Amino acid sequence: MKNPSHPGPIVRHEVLDPLGLSVSDAARVLGVARPTLSNLLNGRAGSTPEMALRIEKAFGPKADHLLRVQLAYDLAEVRRRQDQIAVERYEPA
Repeated sequence: MKNPSHPGPIVRHEVLDPLGLSVSDAARVLGVARPTLSNLLNGRAGSTPEMALRIEKAFGPKADHLLRVQLAYDLAEVRRRQDQIAVERYEPA
């Protein structure tokens, strides 16, 4: 997938919105600071394994799925700038 989604908007649209939860209310349920959750939901921070597990325990979406989405997003971001990574293929002598 060339442009995978960040997990934050997925959590917002598939979990918080259907439940009618504000960011503040959801942060309280998750036991995290409001800015921490806001940064995730707005794509400014990635999901950590701990946050993914908190979301799973509180709302149901599997942590494994959220982390796979995060990994796909992160890998796509790195591939976009791969020309800036100065590493050449190793060839044994």
